[in-house]
Amino acid sequence: MKVALFFDQDWFDTKLLERGATREDIAWLLQLTAGQISEMWKDQRELRAAEVLVLARFLNVSAAEAADRAGVSTPKPREAGDVNARLDEMCERLTRIERMIGELKALTLSLRT
Repeated sequence: MKVALFFDQDWFDTKLLERGATREDIAWLLQLTAGQISEMWKDQRELRAAEVLVLARFLNVSAAEAADRAGVSTPKPREAGDVNARLDEMCERLTRIERMIGELKALTLSLRT
């Protein structure tokens, strides 16, 4: 397997094309902005292990291959069957949910005044 020193844009674009998907689909899937996806494609934003797992499942490749193609410093997540990896993913999701709740609360309070 070829390990990319930097984010392998061509490989990811080819995988998206094969699936009939776009970078916007990846943004939605990873709950990132288009700008964050653009930074990822330009190797200016590192993927987290949980993002690698989600991306690998979406592209129907192994997590190791997705991590290798995402660049040399990308963390290699444990495969989906690993309980610790699932717990890490759930913790990251919970953190995002808590952040969104806080943002909604702040928005609600600002609308009252």
